[in-house]
Amino acid sequence: MRVDVIETPDLGDRSYVVSDDTCAIVIDPQRDVDRVEALLERLGVPVTLVLETHMHNDYVTGGLVLAQRTGATYVTSARDEVAFERRGVNDGDELTAGSMTVQVLETPGHTYNHLSYVVRHGDEPPAVFSGGSLLYGSVGRTDLLGSDRTDDLTRKQFHSARRLAELLPDEAPLYPTHGFGSFCSSGGATGGSSGTIGEERKQNDALLEEDEQAFVDRLVAGLTGYPAYYVHMGPLNQQGPGAPDLSPPTPVDPVELAARIGAGEWVVDLRDRSAYAGRHLAGTLSIEFGQQFSTYVGWLLPWGAPITLIGESPEDVADAQRQLVRIGIERPAGAATGEVDSLAEGIPVRSYPRADFEQVAAEEGAQILDVRRHDERKDGYIAGSAHIPIDELTDRLDDVPGGTVWVHCASGYRAGIAASLLDRAGHDVVHVDDDYANAEKAGLRITR
Repeated sequence: MRVDVIETPDLGDRSYVVSDDTCAIVIDPQRDVDRVEALLERLGVPVTLVLETHMHNDYVTGGLVLAQRTGATYVTSARDEVAFERRGVNDGDELTAGSMTVQVLETPGHTYNHLSYVVRHGDEPPAVFSGGSLLYGSVGRTDLLGSDRTDDLTRKQFHSARRLAELLPDEAPLYPTHGFGSFCSSGGATGGSSGTIGEERKQNDALLEEDEQAFVDRLVAGLTGYPAYYVHMGPLNQQGPGAPDLSPPTPVDPVELAARIGAGEWVVDLRDRSAYAGRHLAGTLSIEFGQQFSTYVGWLLPWGAPITLIGESPEDVADAQRQLVRIGIERPAGAATGEVDSLAEGIPVRSYPRADFEQVAAEEGAQILDVRRHDERKDGYIAGSAHIPIDELTDRLDDVPGGTVWVHCASGYRAGIAASLLDRAGHDVVHVDDDYANAEKAGLRITR
């Protein structure tokens, strides 16, 4: 039995293709299923089963589309209320695909109807695909269905993790969907790239802690903020999302670009944050394309608002568009490509300075704005700094200190977005593009 991993680093998730010599099983496929189809073509086997561990809260699934395109059986929990045809399964059900058998295990906690799948093949150790249940080092978060359900789901997660450990041998490889930078992770997730049930028995906080209440208290206390777009993902997955349209967006010329910016629409510049700070179109927003791009577009921009992209090349726009469809942002309203000056017809060109923490320390009376999350701030902050988490910034512009604002986060990425938001709103800003760990080394006093 072969297991191929399809990484989606921008969301911190994994999909899996499990195959023998005759067919394949696909587990938790992302929206852009062309990646899965390309792998299946290389393997030279058809897909027989498409399995969902749960109705995902952090991305739009490609499972239904993949099943429809290939004729595979689409499998979800029988308890899921969905608007499409599928095979609903319950705890203890068994499925077959070629020489492989799949045992269905109900493992509630991340969601109420969460499933894990144990795949067996001959004398090989069984492999468990645990979705958002048992992760490397911890478990999936339990607060995505509302604070009134968090305690109950956390207790269920505790027992589900232990159930997997009790039913499976030490040598069973573990394949979670979340846990690789995903906001669906919780607790002490190690961020490991592989592991077995035996290794988890030695390191996983859900398996090491014998006291259920202590586990619940610690996990709930450690839950952090998560992207605002998550609230839309479950309903989209229950409706049955269609295939994404990845064709190039409508080109936007400088005149139309100026009109959109003038109307206050969201125009997102994909370029490196340092290039943006040096020269950008006034009224745009900097969200540097990379591993966190779609997360912060979905988190910070109003859901459903038209988005126009600016990139250096059509390839940059296409890459950004692929990330966006994974979270249900179907089509950009348009895209413009090229150098800033070539797009600047009727639009002022602006810039703002960048700095490190040594420069902050050297600036007497600097107005410092910390845009990290609340949980990050609790671990320490620059004495005298103001605090507005980046996800609250657009609603709290009146709370921003006057004068020149020196904006920092943990690494410089979020501070770049925040600096562009403040610049867009007319504030004078300095983007502190530095690692927060350097603040104290630079002589800034840290309050803990």
